[in-house]
Parts: sequence; structure tokens; C-alpha cells
Amino acid sequence: MSVTSETSDKTTSSNEERTGRVTGLLMVAAAVSAVSSLLYGYDTGVISGALLQIRKEFHTDSFVEQLIAGAILLGAVLGALGCSRLSEQWGRRRTVLLVSVVFAVGALAAASAPTWWSLCLARIVLGFAVGGATQTVPMFVAELAPTKQRGRLVLTFQIGIGVGIVVSTIVGATSAWSWRVSVALAAIPALIMLGLALRLPESPRWLVRHERRDDAEGVLEKLRPSGADIEPELREIEQLDREERSADTRERGWRGLARHFARPAVVVGCGIAIFTQLSGIEMIIYYAPTILTDNGFSNSAALDVSVGLGATYLVMMIVGLSIVDRVGRRRLTLIMVPGTAVALAALGVMFATGNDDKIGIVVACLIVFMFFNAGGLQLMGWLTGSEIYPLSMRGAGTSLQAAVLWGTNLTISLTVLSMIDAIGPGATMWVYAGFNVLAWLFVWWRMPELTGRSLEQIETNLREGHFAPKEFAAATG
Repeated sequence: MSVTSETSDKTTSSNEERTGRVTGLLMVAAAVSAVSSLLYGYDTGVISGALLQIRKEFHTDSFVEQLIAGAILLGAVLGALGCSRLSEQWGRRRTVLLVSVVFAVGALAAASAPTWWSLCLARIVLGFAVGGATQTVPMFVAELAPTKQRGRLVLTFQIGIGVGIVVSTIVGATSAWSWRVSVALAAIPALIMLGLALRLPESPRWLVRHERRDDAEGVLEKLRPSGADIEPELREIEQLDREERSADTRERGWRGLARHFARPAVVVGCGIAIFTQLSGIEMIIYYAPTILTDNGFSNSAALDVSVGLGATYLVMMIVGLSIVDRVGRRRLTLIMVPGTAVALAALGVMFATGNDDKIGIVVACLIVFMFFNAGGLQLMGWLTGSEIYPLSMRGAGTSLQAAVLWGTNLTISLTVLSMIDAIGPGATMWVYAGFNVLAWLFVWWRMPELTGRSLEQIETNLREGHFAPKEFAAATG
């Protein structure tokens, strides 16, 4: 290798190292991601404890309580679909600002609801914010972040979900506050999210897409460390934008998702979204206390286990955040999913054979399940959606993936208890263990390794038909 070539390689490496550093503005973006997902975790989880007080105040039956709990999931589907067009037309930043306001308004409306049906309506509004956040925020952060830090920054969204779940389980395990106060408290982080989002710039990729090249350059200069050469990144974004503009208009937005070359991304994104829910995470988070009390646990013990599960979820989110960009998205998922399947299979045996003298083993199985599930497959639900879709259809793609995830969540929340009543808790756990086996096979055959690849590299491989794991690795290796 010549001296000139060595110098060029060192310069390129040095610039990549500089552009890959996390600046203060990127930390603000990560904070917005964390707060929005905290609201997601809290607003979806706090209702489980609040329902005990709501039942007394509104004299509700189980059917009405199911409507109250499920209303936020319906709103989430609507928000995920509705914010797709908003993020493309208004921009990512303004959509995030709107979501922040809706979070605050929805929390206050729910807290002041005079009737159960008005509470349902308010929770649909809250759900719109939840769905809008899951559609827009990970995509926004991914488009702001440098390639080397994209996984960690986007996964702050997952960390926030864990924090929200832990807080909601702690609040649900106490009776110190009225349910109205517990619900209204969500307005505080919503306002914090609004204040943080006001400091962020628009996505440089969205700006290039809307022919605002100078603005995009200014944003990249703010996002990247001083002295970093942003021209290579900007040229890559512009080159891809030119290619998309010269392409068929049928490759844009929702129509683009139906294009033959985009289908592998849609299959991977929606498949991951479905399997993150079928893995059993929502069954455990929503119904662990119910399942445990129906199988010999006291109320206090079941609530304590629920708090422990939430804490495990949060810890594994943090662990996953720290290692995903080193281990790799695909590899980490393939390592962790088998542990989830084994834990659920063992849990099924405990329930099927009776657990009067096996309470400790049941709790251990639940913790092991959460360890492997939260540290593996759950990390991919929002991360893949922010990465795999082409720029011209990224808003539609993330919207579809979020809607599929929330729709699966809603279906599970309405069927788990019925399944347990029909076939028993043991067989139900075996069914969900089987779903994890299918999830592993799906990741092995369909999901390429996206770690270390820029959004533009991912899109190029997709367009060239090299999206299968082996072909993707060969094309980018």
C-alpha cells in the first residue's frame, strides 16, 4: 500500500471516528426518544392498577374495564397510521412536537373524565400519541444519528419503555394516590418532551428530500462534532435522493411499500413487529398478576413479582443498549430467543403439574423469560423499523410496522385470558414458546445484519435485491 493510500485511509478513519461521536444535540434527541417511550410504557401500564379504583367510582363490569384498558391500543393503531402522512408532509420534528402536546392533553383529559365512556375517549387520544411516537420518534432519531451510534441512540426508546413500565407497576402496587392523580402525572414528562423537542433541528434527510440542501448541511454541522467532514455523508444522502426522484413515483409512500424490491423490508419489519408481541411480553406484563393469583399466589406476592419483572425488563434494555452495536442486531436476537422459548416451556410445565410447592421455580422462569426476551427480540421492534425502509417510503413503512405491532398487541390483550380459560395456563405457555421458535426461524431466514451499515447502504442493498441475510452480508462485507 502506498503512503498516499495509507494517509487517505487514516484520514477517512479519523473522520468516521469524529462523525460517530455523540454530540450534545444528539443527547437531546436521545432524551426525547427516552421520554416519549417512558410515556408509552407508563400510559399503557398504569391503567392496570387504576382499574381497581375506577371500578368503585364508575361501577364498571369486566367488559367495560376491558374497553377502558384496550382503548389506548386502538388509539395507538390510529396514531401509527395517521402520523405517517404528517411526518412526511410536516416533517419529523413538527410531528414530534404535536405528539408531545397530544400526550399532555390526553393525560389531563383522562384524569378529569367524568364518566367511563369519556375516559375511553381520552385514552384513545392518549393512544394516538403513543402510536404517533412509536411511528415517528425512532425514525427521527435514526435520521439524526451517525451510523456507528444509530443503534444505541434509537434504542433509548426501548430504555424509556422499561422505565415507564417499572414506574407504572410501582404506582399500581400502591394506593397512595387517586387514580386521577396517577394518570395526570403523565402530563409532566409530556411537557418535558415538548421542551426538549423544541431544541432539535429537522431531519437532514427530510430536508434534502424537500430540496433544502443548505438547511440540511447546517443541521449536519450542528449534529456532528466540530471539525468533522460532513460532505461525504451529505453527498451520500443527496445521491440517494436523486436516485429516488428519478425513480417511478409508484416507489413513494404507501404505494412504494407494494413494490417488488421493497417487499423484503416489509416482511422483515412487520414480521419482527408481530413476533415481538407473540413472544409473550405483553401477556406477561399485562396479565402476570392475574395469572399468578389464579395459580396460588397472594395479591401482594403477585404485585411484587410484577415489579421485579418490570425491573428486569429495564435492566436488560440497558444491557442491550450497551452491546447491540458491538454484538450485532441479528446475532443478539438469535442468541437470546432460545432462552425465552425454554423459559416459557418450563413455565408451562410448572403450571400444568401444579405449583403449590414450586413457587420459587415459577418466579425464576418468569425472570429468565424477561431476561432473554427484553435483552433480545424486544430491542428490534422499533429499531428495525427506523432502519430498513427506503427514504421515499420510510414514513409509510414505520407507520405500517407500528400499526401491525399495536394491532397484534390489541389482539393478544383480548385473547390471552380466553385462551387460558380454554386450554389452561400451562398449554398457553407452550403455545407462546412455540411462537418463539417460529421467531428464531424467521430471524435466521429473513433478517439481515444491519449493524454498522448506513441507512443508504441498507437501502441500496434492498433495491439491488441483496436483502437476504447471506446476500446482504456478502454485498456489504
